[in-house]
Amino acid sequence: MKVAVIGGGIIGLCSAYYLRRDGHDVTVIDRPGEADAGCSHGNGGIIVPSHFVPLASPGMVKVGLKMLLDKESPFGIERWTDLRLVGWMLRFLQSATAAHVKRAGPILRDLNLQSRALYEAMIQDLDVQVGYGQRGLLMICETQTALDEEAHLAADANKLGLTTEVLTAAELQKLEPNLTLRAAGAVHFKDDAHLSPGILMAALRKNLTQNGVNFLECEVSTIRERGSKIESVGNGQTQIQADQFVLATGARTQDLAATFRQPQVKIVAGRGYGFTVKNPPEQINLPAILTEARVAVTPMPDGIRFVGTMELARAVIKADSPRVTGMKKSISRYYPAFSADKLKGEIWCGLRPCSPTGLPYLSRGNGFENLVLATGHAMMGMSLGPVSGQYVADLIANRPVQHDLSTH
Repeated sequence: MKVAVIGGGIIGLCSAYYLRRDGHDVTVIDRPGEADAGCSHGNGGIIVPSHFVPLASPGMVKVGLKMLLDKESPFGIERWTDLRLVGWMLRFLQSATAAHVKRAGPILRDLNLQSRALYEAMIQDLDVQVGYGQRGLLMICETQTALDEEAHLAADANKLGLTTEVLTAAELQKLEPNLTLRAAGAVHFKDDAHLSPGILMAALRKNLTQNGVNFLECEVSTIRERGSKIESVGNGQTQIQADQFVLATGARTQDLAATFRQPQVKIVAGRGYGFTVKNPPEQINLPAILTEARVAVTPMPDGIRFVGTMELARAVIKADSPRVTGMKKSISRYYPAFSADKLKGEIWCGLRPCSPTGLPYLSRGNGFENLVLATGHAMMGMSLGPVSGQYVADLIANRPVQHDLSTH
């Protein structure tokens, strides 16, 4: 079939990868000038089976409320007057229950573990060094209180079949012998892996081009229908026809859900910031999350990448924010050698597509026979790229999928 994938981020490219392997004629449609932009290029590159607790959880509500009034905190809300945000928040609060966390945990675990395995096979196929390694993820805790909470989470992870180790400050230091640390300890989630997003995206796009996938720049703003199917998408002047359509538009889904008549899809942009320190003052061996600060730290071929903040906002990129200042202050608390003058690097900003349940939309769209949804991955887009692409290919081929994500 002819398949049009709308969106050229990691979810769109992975969808194209598996659809092409199934023999389809695939076109990837992206906005003009966005081939090398977006969250898929500037994120932390961590594959996270450890993140089995969805964004919509009682703990997140409690932490978020404490941070709301601090402009330098990791969490904030840009515009309370946005009616879409109000509706999203109400659904989020309805989902943030212990029962939802219990149901979502095995799903997120399975998706991330399957995605890690698919990444390993994909990287072999791409035949390029993308900085991939499975050395786990350190949840570094500044305080004993945070360490006790992470230890409790580690026990829940063990029940789900994941491997963890609670580390004292001395044990943590042994894993990072060349790094000055201020921490009460850490939890080592050993199933996690990491890679360099920019290298992966370039290699994947090159592979797709070599294998006959078409790339087209077009601002999709309209659809044409025939019966219960979408006939074409475009912008009024350019129209792209296909047999099947995949909506993998990330945070832009916030605006396109109405165009594609998918009112059940609730997406809010979660603005994040990051920077890469090219010449770090000390060497960091393992990916980490600075727990209280909510900052992800990833060693990459070109330096150390720091990514953080969750600012619920319009789908608009901003060059800087007081939250970046807050990030840098918090990094220096954990890593004293990384003082503010050492944390230099071009500020990156990306928009994460957040669903109100913390689970992605991976399903057939409502109302149209030939529409598949692949969006709403929040901070796990890179982590869940391959498994999402495989889900898209399976749905289009009418193959069974492991989890029903048609309803949240």
